[in-house]
Formats: sequence, structure tokens, C-alpha cells
Amino acid sequence: MAASLIPTIALDLGTTALKAGILADNGEFAAVLSRPAPTTTGENGICESDALAYLTTATALLDECLADAGGNAGLGLSCQRSSFLIWDKISGLPVTPLISWQDTRGEASCQALRAQEPLIKDLTGLRLTPYYFAPKLRVLLEDRPPLREGLEQGELIVGTLDCFLIYHWSGGDRHQTDVSMAARTLLMDVRQAAWSPVLCDLFGIALNWLPAITPSSGLNLTLKNGCTLQADIADQSAALIASLRPDSAEALVNLGTGGFVVRYLPEQEPIQTDGYLQTLVYKDNASKTHIAIEGTINSIAAALAPYPYRDCRLEDLAETAQLFCICEPSGLGAPYFRELSGLVFSAPVDGLDERQIACLLLEGIIFRVTRILDDFRHNYGIGRVYLSGGLSEVPALQQGIAACSSLEVHNLLQKEASLLGAAILAAGLPPAYARKSVKVSATADALKGKYQQWKTWFDACLDT
Repeated sequence: MAASLIPTIALDLGTTALKAGILADNGEFAAVLSRPAPTTTGENGICESDALAYLTTATALLDECLADAGGNAGLGLSCQRSSFLIWDKISGLPVTPLISWQDTRGEASCQALRAQEPLIKDLTGLRLTPYYFAPKLRVLLEDRPPLREGLEQGELIVGTLDCFLIYHWSGGDRHQTDVSMAARTLLMDVRQAAWSPVLCDLFGIALNWLPAITPSSGLNLTLKNGCTLQADIADQSAALIASLRPDSAEALVNLGTGGFVVRYLPEQEPIQTDGYLQTLVYKDNASKTHIAIEGTINSIAAALAPYPYRDCRLEDLAETAQLFCICEPSGLGAPYFRELSGLVFSAPVDGLDERQIACLLLEGIIFRVTRILDDFRHNYGIGRVYLSGGLSEVPALQQGIAACSSLEVHNLLQKEASLLGAAILAAGLPPAYARKSVKVSATADALKGKYQQWKTWFDACLDT
């Protein structure tokens, strides 16, 4: 199975659940242990949780797996991106809650730095949004000057959630995070894979406050419990490792709370992504950095929730031929980044029933995904598409993407992709090891024709 003879444990620190498992020889988990994540609280953009509860739950899961593994194992750690906290250097106790990636208090920072957005985007490959680490930390330190003073005097430490856990599990010896986590802070130069003095200065954050940036694999760090940390990686990057081979013309479409479409950039490809995000997926122990381009689709689960979308069939789509939809109530994602005031329809839908509206929403998702795939195929070449995420199990979405994209579409069968990707990386296995999928086939000429009409309408919306 693995390059190492010892077992491999994976631990995934998600927003809704913490999960752990031991990778078996067949590339799967015999069992996955799961515990609810600490509850997030707050209002008016504040979204926080208990960092110590994360540490306690993660440690208990790791100890249980380590006992099953005989007390000796390699560890792959996968973690939610952009969530962070500040803690006391001596005691290790948090002095702030865990501030979630969902927290939007950083909006004030974004507005103050809007004129610098082209520079920020050039250095990071990301848009200036409040979801990332730097805008939130900037506001936090402005609101609570004693935190800044503690960081300046070296009494306090700041870091992402993985950094906090590694600090504790190493007995306070290591203040580090991996390159894929650092890449989602708005403080790292994506080309250099290093903290940027320019960005740190913009956000008022000192370089020496930040953790060391490590590769994502080959860490070989012995923890106090006897486990050896081999891999540390962001959750979406881990899912990509479990789903795609970086040397193939493949794309991953993940449809869940939101949606994203990702394709590894070919080696030596100039980084020019025309509005799409650059995603630093991971850096291996040979210091090779893997970069991807990413299109995003916002808030699709929330848009679908009030409607009977699971009852819609492929043949029901394109029923309302001249009515079009944008199914992103919180605003268009990459590459467009447009604010919206809710769902957008090309004409009033008062006369439609809930099933018909559900069909329009599904079409809006299918068409946005297909448009991204068209761009990726034209600019970088794609031969095969893999579908993942909870909403990808909806037959009408699967089949609609297969029908409109005219690409070879497969539905991934493996579950717990982030957990699996962390285990693969820690075990020294190739990306997409033991991948299982089923091919999706569908023909829907009316839907394909409506997609062409939707593109014309959509482009006109962007011009207004």
C-alpha cells in the first residue's frame, strides 16, 4: 500500500464534523470515526467556535486510531482553510475563539484596501474578500490593541487551525503550517510559496508573527503521542488529490454547499487565468508545487433547498424554453464576481409551480458548470470530468452536465475525499490512488440548445 511499513491515519477537521480513519491496503478506510464539530456562534458576520473543543475532539479521535494501529502510525492532517485563532505561547490556551473562514468581519479591511486589489490578486491569485485570514486578522487587531501588543512582544501566537493543533501535539516546539493553508491567507506570494513582505505590510501584519511554511508532505515530524506527522494540507486540496491525477487532462466538479470546478494547470503553463482563481494545491517533499485553476459557484444548496429539486428528471429540464436563471443568490463566483440581490430569472416566474422553478435552478447550475468546463477545455484541454459532493448525486445534475458539456463525465464513488487525500499524501501514494467512478451518459438535445441560448442571455446580463 504505502511507501512506509507503518499504518497511515488520516484526520479531517471540517466545519461540520471531525473525521478520522486508518487507510487499509485496498486504499479505503475500514471504518471512519466521526464527531460533530464544535458549534459556531455569532451574528452580523461574526462566526466563531471553541478552539479547545476542536483540539480535544481531534486528539481523542487521533488517540483512538493510534490505539487501533498499535501505537505507531503516520498521520495525514486535512483542515478547513482560513479559520484561525490567537493563543498564549506559554500555556497554549486560546485568547480568541476559532474565527471561522465563514466570518465576514474582514469586510472593513477589504473596503479599505480595495485600491490594492490588483496587486493582491497578482501576488496571491485570489480576490480580496473577507473570507481569508488577513482581512479578519487586520480588523481583529484594530479592535483589540492588546492582541497586537502580545504578538509584538512574543507572548501570543497566531495561526490557522492546523497550526494550533501541531503546536500542541509537538509540545509547543513547532509553529508551522503547510503551503496550501498559507496560500489562502492573502499573505503568501503564490509564485514564491513564501510570505510576502509587501502583503504583510498592506495588512499591518508582521512577518515574524506568522508560522513557518512547510511542504504538504514528507514532514516526518514525531509528535508527543508517538505518531509521525507526514502530511498537512487544506481540505479542498486533499479532496483534489483523492480525485484527480495532476498530469492528466481532467477536471473535478464538486457540488455541495457551493460548487467549484478545478483543473490542475499543466507544467510550465504561464499563470494567466482570466478571472479564475489560482489554487496552490500542494507542495510535495521534492519541493514541486502543484497549481490549479478554479471556478466557483456560490450558495447553490441554499438556493435549491426550498424546492423539490430531487424530483426533477433530465427530461423535465428545458421544459420552459425561453426562461433562464442564475442560481447564485449570494452573488456570482469566479470568474465573474458580481454581486446579486438573490436569484435572477430572465422573466417573472409567478405562474410556475415549485417543480418548474426547481428545474430552472438545476439548469442554472448545469449551465454555469458547463461554461467553466468550456473555458477550461478551450484554454487548457480537458478530456474527462469527475463529479463529487452531495449534490452530484442528483441524477438530473449528473446527466445534465454530461449532456451539455460533451465531455466524458464520471461520478466519483469514493466517499470522504478530504480524509482520503490526506491519507494518500501521508502514505506516499500517487494522487487519485485507487480512484473509483462510474461513467455518466445522457443525451438531451433540447437542454443543449437551451444552454446556447442561456449563454447569450447570461453574457448580456454581465454587460449590464
